[in-house]
Amino acid sequence: MVERFFADITMECIRDRSFSSVPELIRSIMAYLKRRNEDPKPYRWRADGRKILEKINRAQQVMKKQEASG
Repeated sequence: MVERFFADITMECIRDRSFSSVPELIRSIMAYLKRRNEDPKPYRWRADGRKILEKINRAQQVMKKQEASG
């Protein structure tokens, strides 16, 4: 969820913009947070934990095969 939050800040507040100073960047982030807090929307976890674990297990199996062959 933290990664999603930072992705939102990046996409909506930082990316495709140019800042002449760190204080200007901070002002932009603070303005984004103020707007977001005026109409807060919770982040909701929607991923299925079983599917995530299945993907992890598949990835581990592939990595083990690669280690054994290489």
